[in-house]
Amino acid sequence: MSRKVSVRKSVFAADEQYAFKIREMFKDKGILMLNIIGSPGAGKTTLLEATLKSLPFKAAVIEGDVATSRDAERISKTGTPVIQINTQGGCHLEAHLVWKALQDLPMEELDIIFVENVGNLVCPAEFDLGEDYKVAVCSVPEGPDKPLKYPHLFFRAGVVLLTKVDFLEHFNFDKELFWGDVKKLNPHAAQLEVASPVGKGMDAWFEILEKWLVEKRR
Repeated sequence: MSRKVSVRKSVFAADEQYAFKIREMFKDKGILMLNIIGSPGAGKTTLLEATLKSLPFKAAVIEGDVATSRDAERISKTGTPVIQINTQGGCHLEAHLVWKALQDLPMEELDIIFVENVGNLVCPAEFDLGEDYKVAVCSVPEGPDKPLKYPHLFFRAGVVLLTKVDFLEHFNFDKELFWGDVKKLNPHAAQLEVASPVGKGMDAWFEILEKWLVEKRR
């Protein structure tokens, strides 16, 4: 048992060094970095597409997937610099992979970097990528029970986005239960309801991004 614990610690320690390097670099450059975490199909890429089309800041995206470059191809159509990371079976991104990807981005031109993590509510929440905030994304079709089932993510998130709210009338989704559980886990997290393809909630999302960027540069 002690041997397994020591190996786990060494893996985390090595990756945390990269997370520290990323955080220090972005502190100097005044770049905001967000780690977007949600289940497959929660609407992470759709949210990014809508964000990048109207965002009044210069941004880039790092896309994490087990395989394929389809999400990166969608992002590239917005004209945004994007780097694809395929984990080849890994269930989350790690800081050393992000550090390597950052070397191919035009750092001096950027205000915000979005990292779309591998679709998963467990492992991505445990690994520090050097981000300023974790963004938890849940969708109406997934049901309202995700916060208590996957508490670690919601406990650490800077903002929780409930997506696909334009489908609320088609699902038995208990919003009071969902947001009540979020508040129990993390009363300080911002709470947003969005339907990004039709623009619902996007102004509030942009306000949070601007607030965080101003705070970072202050």
